[in-house]
Amino acid sequence: MQKILNYIHGEWIEPKVNEYFDVVNPATCETIARTPLCGFDEVDSAAKAAAAAFPGWRRTPVQDRIQFLFKLRDLLKSNMDEISRTITNEAGKTFEESKAEIVRAIENVEVACGMPMMSKGEMIEDIAPGIDEIMIRQPVGVCATVAPFNFPGMIVFWYLPYALAAGNTYVIKPSEKVPMTMQLLFKLIEQIGLPKGVVNMVNGAKESVDAILDHPIIRAVTFVGSTATAKYLYNKASANGKRVQAQGGAKNPVIILPDADMDMATKIIADSAFGCAGQRCLAVSLAVTVADAHNTFTEMICDAASTRVVGYGLDSGVQMGAVINLASKQRIEQMIGVGAKEGASIPVDGRGTIVKGYERGSFVRPTILSNVPRGSEIARTEIFGPVLSLMHVNSVDEAIELVNGGAYGNQASLFTSRGSAARKFRYEVEAGNIGINIGVAAPMAFFPFSGWKESFFGDMHGQGMDAVEFFTQKKIVVERWPKEWSRKF
Repeated sequence: MQKILNYIHGEWIEPKVNEYFDVVNPATCETIARTPLCGFDEVDSAAKAAAAAFPGWRRTPVQDRIQFLFKLRDLLKSNMDEISRTITNEAGKTFEESKAEIVRAIENVEVACGMPMMSKGEMIEDIAPGIDEIMIRQPVGVCATVAPFNFPGMIVFWYLPYALAAGNTYVIKPSEKVPMTMQLLFKLIEQIGLPKGVVNMVNGAKESVDAILDHPIIRAVTFVGSTATAKYLYNKASANGKRVQAQGGAKNPVIILPDADMDMATKIIADSAFGCAGQRCLAVSLAVTVADAHNTFTEMICDAASTRVVGYGLDSGVQMGAVINLASKQRIEQMIGVGAKEGASIPVDGRGTIVKGYERGSFVRPTILSNVPRGSEIARTEIFGPVLSLMHVNSVDEAIELVNGGAYGNQASLFTSRGSAARKFRYEVEAGNIGINIGVAAPMAFFPFSGWKESFFGDMHGQGMDAVEFFTQKKIVVERWPKEWSRKF
C-alpha cells in the first residue's frame, strides 16, 4: 500500500494526522493507499513555504522560469506510461484515456512556455507632453488549486504552469480519492530543480480546503468539481478577498438533426457520453433528436451502448472502465431508477453490472434513458456516469429553446451537415464551449476552458490568456522626466 506524503518546501513530509481516507482501485475495490486528511497546520506550512519562496521566484527572469517548464514537459513525455497506469489504477479510466489526459497536461505546459510573449504589458508615450503611461503585469503571489478526482493528472495543469511562468508560487490539494497520480507528478517536479517552496502539496479533504479558502497568505484559488461545491468555494474564497476560478457541474446537451451523418454522430456521441465512464465535465449526457432523426439515432446509439466493452482499464480491448467507487455506482444506479419512475424507458440498462474477474468492481455499463420527460429530475440532474438521456423535438428552434432552458452552460453540441443550422446554433446557444459535429468540445490549451451559467463562477477561466490574466495583476505607471532634472547630473 502506497504511503501518501505532503510536499512542502522541497521536502517529503509524513503528516501527523489521526484520520485517513481509503483510496481504492475502482476495478477491484482493493485499498491501494490511504490519504492523510490534513488540516490548517499543514496548509499553513505550505502557504508559508510558498510565501517565503515568492520574492526570489518573482525576481527570476521569465525566460529563466520557463526553462523549468521545458524540463517538466520532457519528463511528462518520458514518464507518460507510468503516469497513465497510475491514473487508471486509482481513477478507473482506460489506459488510453489516461494517456490522453497527460497529453492535454503537456499541451498546457507547452503553451505556458510562451509566457515571455503572453505576459507583455503596454505603453503609450506622451499621454501629455513629456508624460508616458505604462501597464505592466506582476504575479499575484501564493496561489492554490483544489483538484477533482476525475482528471487527477490534467486539471492541475490548466493552472500550475501558467502561474509558475508568471512568477507565482503554489499550493496543490489533490482529491483525497486519487492522490497517487500527484505523488508521482511531484516526484517529477522535484527533478526539475525548482527553488524550495515554489510548489507545494497538501493532502486532505474539506478541512484542508477550508484552510486554503481562509488562509490570508493565499491570494487566488482554482477549482473544478460539482456546482454545489463550486458555489461554496467561490463564496467563501471571494468573501476572503481572493481571486477565484470555480468550474462547476454540467448537463451537456447534443442536438442531432436529420441531415447529420448518423454513423459519425453515433460514434462520436457514444465516445462522449461513455468515455471516462461519463465522469467528465464535457461528457454529453442529453441527446435531443429533431424530427426524423429520432428513430435512426435511437436505434444506433442503443446498439453502440449495448456493445461497448467494459472492464479493467489496463486490460486490452476494454473501451470503458469503472466509475470512481461503489458509492458513485450506487448513486448512478439510483438516478437511473429515478428516471424510470418519472416515465423514461430504459432500452439499455447498465445497472447490476458484474465484470468477470473483477466482481467487486464499481462498474456501471452504458445506459440509455429514452423519452425522458421535460422538466423531470433526471433531465435536470448531472448524473456524472455513463448514462445518456434521449429527448425528441420537432424543430431546431424548439431544440435550442430546450438547451437554453437548462441551468448549466458548460458545453452544447450540434450534429448537422447544414452550415446555416450550425451558425444559428453557435450564435444562439447559451454555453461556453460549443461543438459542431464534435462530441467533446474541449478547447486547446491556447484557448480558455469556458463555461457559463451554473457551470462556472468567476471571471477568468483556465488555460490560455485567461490564465495569464488570472495569475497576474496589472500595474499602471505614469511617468514624467523633466529635462531640467537631467541637467543637474
